[in-house]
Amino acid sequence: MATNLTLTRLFQHVAEKFPTRNAISVSGKFIVTHERLQQLIEQAASQLVAAGIQPGDVVALTFPNTIEFVIMFLAVIRVRATAAPLNSAYMPEEFEFYLSDSESKLLLIAKEGNEAAEAAAAKLNIPRIKVTLPNSDSDVSLSPSSPLSDCDLVSEIVNDPSDVALFLHTSGTTSRPKGVPLTQHNLVSSVNNIKSVYKLAESDSTVIVLPLFHVHGLIAGLLSSLGAGGSVTLPASGRFSASSFWSDMIKCNATWYTAVPTIHQILLDRHFSNPESSYPRLRFIRSCSAALAPSVLARLEEAFGASVLEAYAMTEATHLMCSNPLPENGPHLPGSVGKPVGQELGILNENGVVQGADEKGEICIRGPNVTKGYKNNPEANKSAFQFGWFHTGDVGYLDSDGYLHLVGRIKELINRGGEKISPIEVDAVLVSHPEIAQAVAFGVPDDKYGEEINCAVIPREGSKIDEGDVLGFCKKNLAAFKVPKKVFMTDSLPKTATGKIQRRLVAEHFLAQISTAKVPKFGA
Repeated sequence: MATNLTLTRLFQHVAEKFPTRNAISVSGKFIVTHERLQQLIEQAASQLVAAGIQPGDVVALTFPNTIEFVIMFLAVIRVRATAAPLNSAYMPEEFEFYLSDSESKLLLIAKEGNEAAEAAAAKLNIPRIKVTLPNSDSDVSLSPSSPLSDCDLVSEIVNDPSDVALFLHTSGTTSRPKGVPLTQHNLVSSVNNIKSVYKLAESDSTVIVLPLFHVHGLIAGLLSSLGAGGSVTLPASGRFSASSFWSDMIKCNATWYTAVPTIHQILLDRHFSNPESSYPRLRFIRSCSAALAPSVLARLEEAFGASVLEAYAMTEATHLMCSNPLPENGPHLPGSVGKPVGQELGILNENGVVQGADEKGEICIRGPNVTKGYKNNPEANKSAFQFGWFHTGDVGYLDSDGYLHLVGRIKELINRGGEKISPIEVDAVLVSHPEIAQAVAFGVPDDKYGEEINCAVIPREGSKIDEGDVLGFCKKNLAAFKVPKKVFMTDSLPKTATGKIQRRLVAEHFLAQISTAKVPKFGA
């Protein structure tokens, strides 16, 4: 396997080893094998070369979760260009920012088109191409198409581990989004880490529920499955649908799935109100991208009969940093994100000194999966790469068994009169209440303490729980200084494009309701 230092080569190797195994099923439509996927990638790659794409060019892609996206993403990196996937729900101004910040040379879109993306591209004079795969036996059709392409031109292109293959922006919890370039070597290192910790193999199968413009769905769901010779199913609608999820899972003999806590919660709610007659036997369920409360983890395991493994990841690490192990490899601890996978992890104090067990500090990493640095952002790079480590911006500690426990984002810890409160800990207590579906704790400016703690709570359907009940429950289960001062009862929480709940957004949203006159501005 030493020669597979690029994702492209790994996938070619998989197609040679498992040519007839299914790679991608589009629910209710068609199936593509690993060998056929390679042919489609090579053919699409030759069309990109004919369209004038050179090594190092950035190609933006905005699609639902479709097979066209998968083929074009892999074709872009095959011709040594850089793929920049974008959320198709962006507004024109957002597309304009991302297209210009990434310096995209071409925009690939679904045949249905995307008005906002096309308008932004037109304004920036970026050519647009629509992509369709009518069925699994046909070639990928690009429109407008270039003069006939020559596959021999592509066969001469040799991918290099240092090629920048993927360009994404961080979700920017504190500032404008930062551009993260990830190389072929970053991608293949991460895919191999994910394959090894979950023992992914050609017999594994999953349904993709997360958007492919974000590392969780793209790397953990899609690329790691394909890199193991396994298969993925893309829902017919091109996005997650709770009503078709389990039938898709059963149809494709799924062995696992990965999702964010919000989606696990939706599947749980559906299970309690409208259970399936039977659930597939899964090897494991994976949760990542936001903290999973121990009470929710327990409900998931009970409902779906599989171990729930919580993991820790970020874009700059090409997704995976830590994960709880499979049951045969050790215990999985609720409230912990497990052990580092394929990389070094240290807890550092402000002076860059590595801390011992149970001592809190900033979580820092280094390894072949970590980005070389943000694009055109020397200031961010200076602070992110101090002392020879990449700094995550998260506070946590390693226990004596080497399992990582997150305390929170450095900038989200609530400093109440010098007492640092972990919002993750307060969230976990709140959602352990049987009548609370979702909860978010956040800091608000306070004259007396500097910061005070508030929370927003979504009650379960049919519940009559009120602010007094929530506060009473908190007083029983939390130290007095950690009890929220105010509870906002609500039926929805503001989320980012990738479904993450950001405390800063939640805080701004609810504080604006109290006082439109005096809304504190949350600085970086």
